[in-house]
Amino acid sequence: MVYRLFALTVVAGLISSIALAQTGNAMLDGTRTSAPAAAQAPGITPVPLTVEQRGDILMARKMYREAIDTFREGSPKDPVLLNKEGIAYHQLTQLDSAKKAYEQAIKLKPDYVEALNNLGTVYYATHSYRRAISWYEKALKIAPDQPRSASIYMNLGTAWFARKKYQQATASYRTALKLDPEVFEHHSSFGVMLEEHTVQERAKYHYYVARLYAQSGNSELALQYLRKALEEGFKDKAKMAKDPEFATIRDLPEFKQLMALEPRVL
Repeated sequence: MVYRLFALTVVAGLISSIALAQTGNAMLDGTRTSAPAAAQAPGITPVPLTVEQRGDILMARKMYREAIDTFREGSPKDPVLLNKEGIAYHQLTQLDSAKKAYEQAIKLKPDYVEALNNLGTVYYATHSYRRAISWYEKALKIAPDQPRSASIYMNLGTAWFARKKYQQATASYRTALKLDPEVFEHHSSFGVMLEEHTVQERAKYHYYVARLYAQSGNSELALQYLRKALEEGFKDKAKMAKDPEFATIRDLPEFKQLMALEPRVL
């Protein structure tokens, strides 16, 4: 499963985005700052941690069941706590419980972009790609052009890719890259997301990413992803040689070396 739920990283005990195995998608929660209390000077009584802060610390330690119990100590009408509870269930691959928590968060806060995105990742994980796309698009209607939307556009592209709608996938990936030029590198777990697909599909996916980077002028990453595509069995060297997206790198020695490589035998 690809849980990039989808794109999620634990930073200083905060869950701003959590990488699930796709969930391949990014699970997000950037709605509220919940950093642990700062160290106190000697003789000063420390400020107690909130329920959310204690839960975040447990999430950072991958103690998901304990985190769920802790989040539930807070208000049952707090959408942020419900979303984080859903993320914890998602990490435990208990998708029905994760789905219920996300839905409760959305019911309380209909414009909760992170929860909308995360609900989409549940549907992606269960191969309901049409529904996943629908929820990602709902999230993007609320936050269409914000940097944090890059992960959602990437999730959307991956769902389109799973449906073999490559034109739509490319358009979504291109928007993600425009909002965050390093979005694919931030979310390297997208490789994990695609594990549920065939090797041939991963090769095609990396070829498409290479085209995007070449078009954006990042020759180094374009070559890197072309190499990944070839290592995973991409065989259409004629297409690679003529692809107009690679016009800017076609004369580079590194590109010529890749053209000389024998495709991986699958």
